Amino acid sequence: RRISSVGMGVQSDDPVSEKVVILDAGAQYGKVIDRRVRELRVECDLLPLDTPAHKLAAYSAIIISGGPQSVYDTDAPKYDCEIFQLGVPVLGICYGMQLLSYAHGGKVERKARREDGVFHVALEPDCALFKGLGASTQVLLTHGDSLGALPAGFRVASTSGEIVAAIECAQRRMYGVQFHPEVDLSVDGTAILRNFLLGVCGLSGAYSMQSREESAIEYIRSTVGDKQVLVLVSGGVDSSVCAALLNRALGAERVVALHIDHGFMRHEESNGVVEALQALGLRLEVLDASSEFAAATTEVDGKLSPPLREVTSPEIKRKIIGDTFMRVTQELVEKRGLKADDVYLAQGTLRPDLIESASSLISSNAAVIKTHHNDTQLVRQLREQGRIIEPLADYHKDEVRELGLQLGLPLHLVSRQPFPGPGLAIRVLCTDKPYRTPEHAKMSEKLQAACDARPALGIFPALLPCRTVGVQGDGRSYSYLAALSAEGEPDDHWAELLELAREIPCQVHQVNRVVYVLGSPLREEPTQITPTLLQPDALEQLRAADHIVTHVLTQFNLLRSLAQVPVVLFPVSFGVQGARAIGIRAFITRDFMTGTPALPGKDLPFEALRELSKRILAEVPGISRVALDITAKPPATTEW
Repeated sequence: RRISSVGMGVQSDDPVSEKVVILDAGAQYGKVIDRRVRELRVECDLLPLDTPAHKLAAYSAIIISGGPQSVYDTDAPKYDCEIFQLGVPVLGICYGMQLLSYAHGGKVERKARREDGVFHVALEPDCALFKGLGASTQVLLTHGDSLGALPAGFRVASTSGEIVAAIECAQRRMYGVQFHPEVDLSVDGTAILRNFLLGVCGLSGAYSMQSREESAIEYIRSTVGDKQVLVLVSGGVDSSVCAALLNRALGAERVVALHIDHGFMRHEESNGVVEALQALGLRLEVLDASSEFAAATTEVDGKLSPPLREVTSPEIKRKIIGDTFMRVTQELVEKRGLKADDVYLAQGTLRPDLIESASSLISSNAAVIKTHHNDTQLVRQLREQGRIIEPLADYHKDEVRELGLQLGLPLHLVSRQPFPGPGLAIRVLCTDKPYRTPEHAKMSEKLQAACDARPALGIFPALLPCRTVGVQGDGRSYSYLAALSAEGEPDDHWAELLELAREIPCQVHQVNRVVYVLGSPLREEPTQITPTLLQPDALEQLRAADHIVTHVLTQFNLLRSLAQVPVVLFPVSFGVQGARAIGIRAFITRDFMTGTPALPGKDLPFEALRELSKRILAEVPGISRVALDITAKPPATTEW
């Protein structure tokens, strides 16, 4: 299936001049490449890597995305080697560069050093990709494999230390970059893509997209016909914009808007949702299903899961919540006397959601980073039956905000910080025992060595006895959370601490997230946890801490400058019997696929950080420590 850069439909096979194809090898950033190309006013399609070469003859250029596998693996994504004989410019990104080299006789191998984070790379200024960029730039690298030997006819165009960061064969207009120019973390990424598309390819950049709103409305009307649509409104930006769009397309009489209170909402969240959306003329029905969610189960790999309130796995929690949403929806349909065949379910699913869930709607190759509550197996079954519409499936977060304003939604609603559909349930790290691997001692030594390399910081590092979700090398990881601490306030050292947090996952591969624990140093490594499940005591602790964080962010006018600030309850007791800890992830991003931690003193005032810690420790019973997440994405996902 071809995903078009305009609208939600499947494109025809008619040749289109100045059109680029992105061959998806399973990259989590596949759609971000598409978006960057669109921003440069070049039309593009996103197709599977194994698309036959004869179907690509009409395209002006080929971009091959990154991916989670190794080109030399027996199960590596298939491709047609004839794509390199079409005579059009080729740009390989990450895995795409390795494939470009491998297909032409180069060597790709796994080296001792992997790279996950932002690095400075040296550039060959006479390379067409780097025209006007100078001798170096800062880029996102996230890979385990590297080039060992170049294929004939290619030369090195960029390096990251001893690792090859870019190659070129200018005569054949073939280029490869090991880094990701499509993400915000690559400072000159847009310029590099512009140099390829407008310079190497000679495209005009004159493509003008039709109205996104008109395209989405036409998709809704043509899909739904004369039937009604049920939309689940969480109160977040995505579902609110989706509901408003449905209202515009179909009229209020054909839209059944439902707000399900699953028991994992923030402080007074449900009341606020009802008031905000009813003011927009949306008829909103509220259903309290908190007891049903707590007791809910689902089938996972052919076995019935425990009730949600007893589950520790983050993936199973998401699946139960997603499937329970669907079951509750079905019950509502039946209660209202609506025939299932006459009702469509609308969701505010965004393109990044589908990419991270490895949805076949986007790619048959993408690795699962996390299961989204609105893209579970049950939802996919409904989608196969043609009973789900996702009018925002071609949109990224900032595009949804723009659409919301076009639809007349108030700025305060569309600029709200994102809140996941499963709510606080995925911000409570559940576990019943400490996490410790056989390699713990070795990993601890590596962590200590990484910190000792910066003696001026005086760091006390620790591997905490719990794990979090991350994304490393285009694949999902579920590994150690590392903690840093030191004597006194680190006000003068935050920039260096963030650099250290970037280096640690590269040297300690089993770590995917780093936090700085505020307050006194951790002189001994914590080994105990407080067993934590989705029970009222844990949820109330998190709800209270989250409310304090929202209040302080509002007080310091940070709600819009910080893209997202998830507040997490994690089960480490830090030596206090029965206690837990709070993690704060102040996050800066534009595309929500990658991002950087807020820098205290610059993005997050010192006074605000101290106020957060002081109030949480004073006002939330049973919280022993507060930690600031200082990890970029990747290697850490936005949510823990």
